[in-house]
Amino acid sequence: MTIPNLLTIGRILLLVPFVWMFYIDTPWANWIAVFLYLTACVTDYFDGKLARELNETSRMGTFLDPIADKLLISTTVLMLAGTGRLDGYAALLPALIILAREIFISGLREHLSSEGVQVPVSYLGKWKTFTQMISLSYLLADGPKKYIWGFHELGVVLLWAAAILSVVSGYLYWRKTKSVLQD
Repeated sequence: MTIPNLLTIGRILLLVPFVWMFYIDTPWANWIAVFLYLTACVTDYFDGKLARELNETSRMGTFLDPIADKLLISTTVLMLAGTGRLDGYAALLPALIILAREIFISGLREHLSSEGVQVPVSYLGKWKTFTQMISLSYLLADGPKKYIWGFHELGVVLLWAAAILSVVSGYLYWRKTKSVLQD
């Protein structure tokens, strides 16, 4: 088991205490949830960086990394929406766009892998993930929004930026692979 794979598995396992802390309605639990979320986000950066630097890329890592990302983002979006912290169309619509793109790309990747086709993650896809992670960290942090005007709103604006990047990167991913999908 490589260090990058352990980081990826750790990111998935962090979801358990993250969800638990998210639903404890106290400021300290919220800060622990934000810390766990940010820790998971940082492991996303380091698992890829270490895999490249240590020349430890693996089929398992290539398989698990996007799954870990999608689990982290989807879980966070659903919890925020389910508790009303993503309220109104301004916040829910970009969240739905992001979730729809993730499901579409997951299905596309699954189909392409059955055809023996692999499409590497693009830099735009990496920026999309980074923007999603940053926007959701703003929306998770309940404390500052009570004291810093525009804190929550900045999270919503960044969520829209992530949704736009999701659509563009999803379209580019589909465009690269559409010849495989056509009979």
